[in-house]
Amino acid sequence: MIEQEIKNDKKGGIECRDYLVSGEKFKLIPASEFDILKTQPVPANLDFYYQSEDYISHTDSAKSITDRIYQLVKGYMLNQKLNWIEKLKSPGKILDVGAGTGDFLLKAKKRGWKVSGIEPNKSARKLALLKDLNLQADLSKVGTEKFDVICLWHVLEHIPNLEEEISNFKALLKKDGILVIAVPNFKSHDAEYYEEFWAAYDVPRHLWHFSQKGINNLFSQFDLNLISTKALIFDAYYVSLLSEKNKTGSSNYLKAIYRGWISNWKAKESSEYSSLVYFFKN
Repeated sequence: MIEQEIKNDKKGGIECRDYLVSGEKFKLIPASEFDILKTQPVPANLDFYYQSEDYISHTDSAKSITDRIYQLVKGYMLNQKLNWIEKLKSPGKILDVGAGTGDFLLKAKKRGWKVSGIEPNKSARKLALLKDLNLQADLSKVGTEKFDVICLWHVLEHIPNLEEEISNFKALLKKDGILVIAVPNFKSHDAEYYEEFWAAYDVPRHLWHFSQKGINNLFSQFDLNLISTKALIFDAYYVSLLSEKNKTGSSNYLKAIYRGWISNWKAKESSEYSSLVYFFKN
């Protein structure tokens, strides 16, 4: 349905550049009814665009100042994410889709969860294995096991066959199970300020770009009920830092902190935070 909306849309869309790997330009085409954007064209070989040492979610790197900031905030947020989940569900079976190097699952395991994870990237899976986490390459390896919680932390935007995969996630949830979706929000102030330089567009790795309305419209098709929304307030600072580099060619820490603070301050009234976590009940 979303694909058909895109084909029928005549708007030009925003033009963005891949700042991580190729330097190529891509367009963000509106799917108007859903308030969702899609990256076009979609490269035939998406794996190529993940082949960078700077793609930090596939590494445990702490080489640069930016890397160290990322890892420090990530460590704090692992506990916060589980606290949010455990207010809705007692520890049971949890599946992390796009588990990266496994740190979220490792923390969940220590807190009493029975953990499973999916991670397509071979290098990330190897790093997770060093933490005694055996991640699977794709969802087909999970079988018919049912889960109390399924998490996608900044993963939904990477999935090509979006509606098919959401249907698969729903099928793997237990009755009253929780689906956790964290995605960037292109209606945030930092997105509006940085425009085509906004790092969370991250074309072409991010195939989809969501607003709150878009997420609600999309998931309402699957009878998944939105029960809570949380803000990832640190994302505004990190995304602003990367966006500054995209825009000016250098990291401007003071300006990035200021822009991130402004974005979060404005979001207190608008609720349009840089990234949001949506909790859906099956």
